[in-house]
Amino acid sequence: MSEILKALDAETVAELRENYFYPCTQHFYRQPPLIVRGVMQYLFDAGGKRYTDFFAGVSVVACGHCNPVIAEAAAVQLQRLQHTSTIYLTEPNALLAQRMAEVLPGELRRTFFVNSGTEANEGALLLARRHTGRKHFIALEHGLHGRSHLTMEVTGLTMWRSDPFLAGDTAFIPRPFQPGVSPEEAAQRSLEALDRVLASRGQEIAAMIVEPIQGNGGIIIPPAGYFREVRERLDRHHILLIADEIQTGFGRTGRMFAMEHFGVVPDIMTMAKALGNGVPAAAFSTTDAIAASMNQPSASTFGGNPVAAVTALAVLDYIRDAGLVSRSQLLGETLREGLMRLKERHRPLIADVRGRGLMLGVELAGSSPEESAQRADRVLEEMKDLGFIIGKNGIHRNVLAFQPPLVVTGEDIRLMLAALDQVLTSMQAEAELPERHPATAERK
Repeated sequence: MSEILKALDAETVAELRENYFYPCTQHFYRQPPLIVRGVMQYLFDAGGKRYTDFFAGVSVVACGHCNPVIAEAAAVQLQRLQHTSTIYLTEPNALLAQRMAEVLPGELRRTFFVNSGTEANEGALLLARRHTGRKHFIALEHGLHGRSHLTMEVTGLTMWRSDPFLAGDTAFIPRPFQPGVSPEEAAQRSLEALDRVLASRGQEIAAMIVEPIQGNGGIIIPPAGYFREVRERLDRHHILLIADEIQTGFGRTGRMFAMEHFGVVPDIMTMAKALGNGVPAAAFSTTDAIAASMNQPSASTFGGNPVAAVTALAVLDYIRDAGLVSRSQLLGETLREGLMRLKERHRPLIADVRGRGLMLGVELAGSSPEESAQRADRVLEEMKDLGFIIGKNGIHRNVLAFQPPLVVTGEDIRLMLAALDQVLTSMQAEAELPERHPATAERK
């Protein structure tokens, strides 16, 4: 291992990335730390500084970095049998499929294992086409579903639609959220747009794909009855509902799956991220009847490989044994209450707080989208300097994202909120300085 890892410094690693990565690969910070180690909710840089992680590698390590129980299970399997393929019989992926059926909602019980969220959504869209015999899809504006050609087709965030030759056949409808409009009115506008699509194109639509809570779109939650209304409309036109639970699944929102908040069971569910806790593991699951449409011979070289499958089994065990779903709900309430208090203290800076469980967003205000995005970048930078890693998202990249490992503690939350208060207080004082001390401002 010492021959592989050379203990490089941050500047050298950044230079290597600059020279050998594609230019699309970027990082959040002006002065990025070189992360070398993780222990549950904590990360450590090359200088030994500890950071409390409130982003979990973009909602991935729900059970914590290098969780010793999960890491041990993966290590043992890695030394026993690392790889075959789905064309051979192995015990781990069969047991994982059985276990998935136990935790999935409704009649979802058939699972196809893949490696990433993009691949899970790609497979779900293919399955919908095969089952319905139809080609096209409906999606919500500002949703994110992947980096492949087909998943970009149903992605509504402009920054992630990088393929210049997308077909443009997806029918995008407004998401049930609009600033300055009540949630009920925004939902109604979305449903009316859905009705128009169904009236004109209903016979050519295979499925509608949705995130129960939009992550990269800014932590957007529909009103309680929205997905029931969507489901009823889709059913009348024999259109499938795909729930993209890649960010929201496995306890993140205070339920095992976020769709449970809305009382709706989708036809197909996609999962990744937390399922492997950092090991590439993903899946799309459905009912017996819909799975029967995927009957042409197929395989997945790496999907459900023995190490990934054993890791995912250990993840599911840990979520259950540590009570992480209820923990997410309770600590999410603590975090939300703290963020709401900061909103009252820093009203000019904080426009909104929203989310469920340990998936919360704080939207920052500004005189322009650019200013609000710059403020978010500053908060991330200064919070990093204070020892806290948080994320950002939103269509203007001005929403602070709080998606920590579900093993985070109440004390971690208290310390993070105190640091955030410190950063926002400093920013607010600077923003108010010209108004309070115009003479001083002129001299400067």
